[in-house]
Amino acid sequence: MPDNRYPSAVLSQQKDMDLLDTVDEILAFLIEMKLHSRPEVSALAELLEDSGSAYCVSDAQDGLEVRVSPEVRESVRRAVSEAEAKPTAGSAAEHLATAWQTVYGLHPDPVRAYSEAIKAVECAAHAIVQPTNTKATLGSMLGEIRNARHRFTAAISTPSGDPIAPAEAMMRALWEGQTSRHGAQSGTVPETLEAARAGVHLAATLVQWFTSGAVVRTR
Repeated sequence: MPDNRYPSAVLSQQKDMDLLDTVDEILAFLIEMKLHSRPEVSALAELLEDSGSAYCVSDAQDGLEVRVSPEVRESVRRAVSEAEAKPTAGSAAEHLATAWQTVYGLHPDPVRAYSEAIKAVECAAHAIVQPTNTKATLGSMLGEIRNARHRFTAAISTPSGDPIAPAEAMMRALWEGQTSRHGAQSGTVPETLEAARAGVHLAATLVQWFTSGAVVRTR
């Protein structure tokens, strides 16, 4: 690694977005070199927080991300943690964490973030909704729920007596909201940043529901 004067020398020559990009690259470099525990990283995180910056150091300390309210960020962290602890959730935790990083990173990729959000839910719900279908997708799971909704129950009761309805509605909103999934004569429409962020938060709720036992298959 270059000597300790390197980061400050580079940063002193940057401004605006170039400065943010440089900081982002330095953080990624420190992770690559297994130097992310350096005190400068903690100092940077504190500086960004104390100054009210719109950005903060990511949980992985591998770059910058948009700052969101602590309560919202913690809810997604908890969903990732619960998915990690649930072997039947497959790679749901990895997909959800990637979705967050991709949509709140310095240079967001809404299309990928939305796709990762769907994958997270597919992984979390697979063992409950379609455990014998090795090629299950969110779409096929919605079909399973539609055709056998009496086999599912959820922690939240509904006036209609259809406990799976809330989870089904959220799954359908996430699935049908992916505008880039298929092409057409009118052209593919990529997800907007706003849609991708909403999709990631929706996915986090669904992942938490399926991994915590809030939604179960009765038979």
